Amino acid sequence: MSIATFILGQSGTGKSSSLRNLDPRHVLLIQAIKKPLPFRSADWSYISPDNRIGSILVTDQPQDIINAIRATKRPIVIVDDFQYVMANEFMRRSIERGFDKFTEIGRHAWDVLNAAITAQPHKRIYILSHTEENDGRTKIKTIGKMLDEKITLEGMVTICLQTAVINEQYVFVTKNNGNTTVKSPMDLFKTDHIENDLNVVDQDICEYYNIPSHRTQA
Repeated sequence: MSIATFILGQSGTGKSSSLRNLDPRHVLLIQAIKKPLPFRSADWSYISPDNRIGSILVTDQPQDIINAIRATKRPIVIVDDFQYVMANEFMRRSIERGFDKFTEIGRHAWDVLNAAITAQPHKRIYILSHTEENDGRTKIKTIGKMLDEKITLEGMVTICLQTAVINEQYVFVTKNNGNTTVKSPMDLFKTDHIENDLNVVDQDICEYYNIPSHRTQA
């Protein structure tokens, strides 16, 4: 069984920087928008089209993301800026009239998340995305009403963390305060706030679910 986790937060609150301690040899990072990583590292590189060497794949195409999740043998997959998978498709189709495009965009987002939760056993997929305020509640940012009214994306996963900046410290929030979609299994995290270090989060998840520590690169 794969473990899909949401990492939600406003821009600049520590989502992408949480990757800084991960070993890129064990990670496939899928960027919906190509942009420099917010930390210094010579170990991360873009996948070359000829020999597929590298750790970063740039695509906002839902089917390409699904294919990459299913094909890679790396144990960790990260989809960064997931909201732009939806937003970019919306902008490309902005001249289309009618509401069918919103239904299709919603379906494509659902397809990606469904691929994440049904990936190979022991694979961890982290979905990084922006948040929005809706009736005083903080949730994942989406496009259109289909996902908001028909499907709660956060309800499809067991772990949903949210970024925060508290006393100039970048942290992950692990406990729900009644106005967010944050959630985590009982006793997975010992405190309400933890350092925004995705490597530590991944280690905790592996320990909690008895996932083998060996990792394969491909």
